[in-house]
Amino acid sequence: MSSGAVASMFWVDAELGSDIYLDGIVTVVDSKYGLKHLAEEKAGGLINEATRQVALADLIIINKTDLVPEEDLSQLRTAIRYRIMNGSINGLGKILETQRSRVDLSNVLDLHAFDGLSGISLQRKLQYVSATQPHLDQNIITVTFEAPGNAKEESLNVFIQNLLWEKNVRNKDGHCMEVIRLKGLVSIKDRAQQVIVQGVHELYDLEETPVSWDDDAQRTNRLVFIGKNLDKDVLKQLFMATVTETGKQRTTHSKEGQVCP
Repeated sequence: MSSGAVASMFWVDAELGSDIYLDGIVTVVDSKYGLKHLAEEKAGGLINEATRQVALADLIIINKTDLVPEEDLSQLRTAIRYRIMNGSINGLGKILETQRSRVDLSNVLDLHAFDGLSGISLQRKLQYVSATQPHLDQNIITVTFEAPGNAKEESLNVFIQNLLWEKNVRNKDGHCMEVIRLKGLVSIKDRAQQVIVQGVHELYDLEETPVSWDDDAQRTNRLVFIGKNLDKDVLKQLFMATVTETGKQRTTHSKEGQVCP
């Protein structure tokens, strides 16, 4: 089962979430076949599953390093590190290398990638994620932007739902944007705490962090998207238009009834 589908279960099944919680997404990459799967091209420009799994990951483990020559391992390591440093949702995330899946559990557990405790580290990480960068699969890019001001919660939900649910947002070329993962920190009007937004495919969640906004500092929203056909200018325009207190409510890039196939 896709890691995105598993992660989504925690947002739709309240009973499940009461017993266990989603700590983070760990993707294991096979040293021998990983590069081949990551570079695989799918018909119709579809995103291959290996690339999707790496794009969703908070932690990547390169396994079976003893079964490949150092040259092959170096190529795989370089490809994944290029992807992480130039576009991952966690730009400063670790890559672990191991044999027989043997890892120190302290490196795998307590990631806190999906709860309010990740707010402090996320704020630091978002400062270093490049604005727009391609991934190993050139169909997938990461887009990040900042926007000052306070978001209206209702309009923020509309913005996210148009992207993830209605799927009626297109880039400047008219292609549908497909968001694989969304993460960011936002300032909600009349809330003292920073709010973390998490999205995986069609599901998302908003949660307050323990971090308070400074009274004398300008509040800044920071968002990161991983997906296909993403357009930074359009996304920022839509965010400013539908979320901020001074923005207009409609743009030509998101219209009711124009659902992407």
